[in-house]
Amino acid sequence: MTAISVNKVAKCYPIYDRPSDRLKQMLFKNKKRFFREFWALNNVNFSVSKGETVGIIGKNGSGKSTLLQIICKILTPTKGDVKVDGKVAALLELGAGFNPEFSGIENIFMAASIYGLTKEETSRRMDSIISFADIGEHLDQPVKTYSSGMYVRLAFAVIAHVDADILVIDEALAVGDAIFTQKCMRFIREFKKTGTLLFVSHDMNSVLSLCDKAIWLDNGTIVQQGSSKQVAEDYLQSTLQSVYGNDAQLERVNNKEVPEPSSADVKLDYDSQLEFQENLVDAKGWSSGAGKIISIEMKSLSNEVNNLYKGGEKVNLIIRAEIYQDFDRPIIGFLVRDRLGQDLFGENTLGFTKLSPTPAKAGDTLESCFTFTLPMLPNGEYVVMASLANGDLYNNIQHHWLHDAFVLTVSSSKVRWGLVGIPFEQVSLNKI
Repeated sequence: MTAISVNKVAKCYPIYDRPSDRLKQMLFKNKKRFFREFWALNNVNFSVSKGETVGIIGKNGSGKSTLLQIICKILTPTKGDVKVDGKVAALLELGAGFNPEFSGIENIFMAASIYGLTKEETSRRMDSIISFADIGEHLDQPVKTYSSGMYVRLAFAVIAHVDADILVIDEALAVGDAIFTQKCMRFIREFKKTGTLLFVSHDMNSVLSLCDKAIWLDNGTIVQQGSSKQVAEDYLQSTLQSVYGNDAQLERVNNKEVPEPSSADVKLDYDSQLEFQENLVDAKGWSSGAGKIISIEMKSLSNEVNNLYKGGEKVNLIIRAEIYQDFDRPIIGFLVRDRLGQDLFGENTLGFTKLSPTPAKAGDTLESCFTFTLPMLPNGEYVVMASLANGDLYNNIQHHWLHDAFVLTVSSSKVRWGLVGIPFEQVSLNKI
């Protein structure tokens, strides 16, 4: 049940240094080469099963958009082949498939016809498409007058109504406003129940939230493919290493595979119990060797260590770190994430160190303490990311980063809706 099969795909573009070289190439053809080869893709292999959601990540110029255009048959590969089973609807570069001189309404009919809808079928869905796009009177204006956000609204409204089997989205949602982006995400989550999704984004939270698997592209080749959580973590380390250059060498911490957190199958009741467990021994991440997080613990305000909490009480989260090289502006922070890697809440000491830096010398031990009211969380497992850095908001190096330094297990919960819950003092319903 394969929806997309990419087999040894490569794409080469000729690069001409001068316009005259292009003419020379036409005249001499295969006798002499007047261009340089640029391989946008090289020997790319992967498959996507029906109903699967796959994220494609990588820096700009890594070949993501080229790959999607080949899958959508906009481009022809130089080598290899792509097999697609099902109707594909794509939201690629802004304005793709639109005639800038046509009005929004005219472009809806044209784009829908490309996806196989008749004029009558499009007319029956027109009210729903117009409502989804929500661009008002601009529908009667040429799309060349549209903003980038309006382009996306119109394009997404069309692909949401063509009964596609496979949805391909290339970063275009980044230009939408928050309200429309949420509308698109609701559609995507509903589409995932029956369809196949290829999603390109630089937003790792979106990839983790939407995608089962991820593919990391760099310079036209696949660096890694696997679970979205693992690929996103490794990509983050690589990205930071490229930013730091020779300032810090990040080494992987604990390459051992740790099972990903999963939703706990526990009967819902009306009490909440959260269990906290330090996981430093098995935590994955990286270190530059300049410092190390040595302990994390949760305490109630009475300073009594307790592994079970109900949510709603005030606690201290204490993170200690050893310093092996001089730090002029050390920073310690944490983030609580759900099983999909979505950031729920967190904090760091940057606000304090910005006002009153606390330099540390090699051999020192730092202790940070975060006091807060523990939120109420839905059933499942959560991890706490902890990090030790040096610098300020705009220029810092993460010297020790642990993705799962602490594990929170919620065995029962009052919370039914949302990612993070709050205790309600009173709920009422009255006739007035």
